[in-house]
Amino acid sequence: MTATQISYLTFGIVLVIALIFDLGLMSKKNTTITIKKALYQTLFWVGLSVAFCIFLWFEDGSKVATKYFTAYLMEWSLSIDNIFVFILIFTYFKVEEKDTGRSLLIGILLAIVFRMIFIALGIELIERFHWILYFFGFFLLYTGYKLFFQKDNEEFNPGETKIYKFIQKYLRFTNVEPKGRFTINHNGKVYFTNLAIVVLMLAAIDVVFALDSIPTVVSLVREKANIPFSEDDILVIYSSNIFAVLGLRSLFFLLKGAVDQFDYLQQGIAVVLIFIGIKMLIEYFNIHISIYISLAVIVASLATSIVYSIYHKRKMPGAKPDHLD
Repeated sequence: MTATQISYLTFGIVLVIALIFDLGLMSKKNTTITIKKALYQTLFWVGLSVAFCIFLWFEDGSKVATKYFTAYLMEWSLSIDNIFVFILIFTYFKVEEKDTGRSLLIGILLAIVFRMIFIALGIELIERFHWILYFFGFFLLYTGYKLFFQKDNEEFNPGETKIYKFIQKYLRFTNVEPKGRFTINHNGKVYFTNLAIVVLMLAAIDVVFALDSIPTVVSLVREKANIPFSEDDILVIYSSNIFAVLGLRSLFFLLKGAVDQFDYLQQGIAVVLIFIGIKMLIEYFNIHISIYISLAVIVASLATSIVYSIYHKRKMPGAKPDHLD
């Protein structure tokens, strides 16, 4: 077996064992996940991802390992935006704490399936039409610019989304108390509960976020637009996405009370998206930015935005100055 084949096999085995461990030992049905438990689960998934990075370093070399770590860090940071939207979805549909963990898990597993399909299609399109990466470059520039100047009051409303309206139009659902159920059989007809709608919306919203994240990761790992994907590139794209998305659930419970503390994180992410967009476009002129520089820019941008968020809280409209009662 080649080094890459061994890496694929190892990734598959580790993933299956980790899922069994997470589902069987750390996630029981109808239980509330505490901050302490969420911290342990987050450390578990992050530690597993770092361990896989170390394995890639020794098995496939430092460059592949750096690509993986950079892609994983990018996906993990973009997850913060997902979590904010996920919180709004759970709040809108008034999902009980004991049902949140299982709904989130199923939604994330469904999202992974959709992402794998999306990645496979994306890779095939780019292999056939490499110029599409330049289109993605302009798209990331636009997305980054829009995100950087996005106002706080532009709040996501689940009830106004096209996804929810599509579900309302084409699926039979009921507002009956779900009591942990995703479907209810009434008079011989199957009705979807709010929990099922939440799961579908989580998966669909994640795919929408993937429109930004997957082109970003592809640009980070691909040497040049007109060079075919290597087996290592494809391994890095899939593994970084899967590990980052699987860690979303524990990160959700860990950060749901503090996600609004990172007021300027979106500006940090926006800078990264703009950087990746520029990186894609300048390759047309045979200017290639190394993965090590990309990693440095991502770390610097995210770290700066987090530190700035901690020391400079935004003032809410109508809020009193700190020295007033």
